[in-house]
Amino acid sequence: MTSNNDLIISTENLWKTYQMGEQEVRALSGVSFEVARNEFVAIMGPSGSGKSTIMNLLGCLDTPTKGKYYLNGQLVSSLSENELAYIRNQEIGFVFQVFNLLSRATAFHNVELPLIYKGESKKQREKKVYRALEMVEMLNRKDHRPSELSGGERQRVAIARALANDPSLLLADEPTGNLDSKTGQEILKLFQKIHDRGNTIMMVTHDQNIADLAQRIIHVKDGKIDHT
Repeated sequence: MTSNNDLIISTENLWKTYQMGEQEVRALSGVSFEVARNEFVAIMGPSGSGKSTIMNLLGCLDTPTKGKYYLNGQLVSSLSENELAYIRNQEIGFVFQVFNLLSRATAFHNVELPLIYKGESKKQREKKVYRALEMVEMLNRKDHRPSELSGGERQRVAIARALANDPSLLLADEPTGNLDSKTGQEILKLFQKIHDRGNTIMMVTHDQNIADLAQRIIHVKDGKIDHT
């Protein structure tokens, strides 16, 4: 049994219901799982199964209708919007299928942005940006804008931005979805390298080959964890 100190995520009976006009749509129905520190976990499931809802809750982008979510031992499921924003900035790094980079900003500035929001000094920011870009092998492209980078390079910059804050948790939603298979493989190797460094990673994917790289797969079906 994993001790609480070794857990980065603990969810207890998470439910999420959305009101769509007159209709109530249940996205999650009593989801419970734990993730240990430095685990690499894939979340798999068909479209509409609830996997993106789980990621939104884990990323503190949304709150459950009922149930509890502990991140690093803190009950975050009942926090206010401002408190959730603070947790997102301090604890969580996001990597999306669409790279979400600012088109007019250089790679350096794109990676620096979350550190500016965090209120870090210029000297501290510079040190962290250089380290993050070096980790994804993009230091030599730091002055390039997204339009001057390939898809794989843009995703590397997005990963560097997610890592700049030294997050406790890295959440990746279909991170190779917009890339060709060769570039996708390179990005997955990078995730493995990041995991080897000690980062906890949770990745949403519909691709079994990608999921097989993780240490463990959580299957989601109809808003529940599928134990079959």
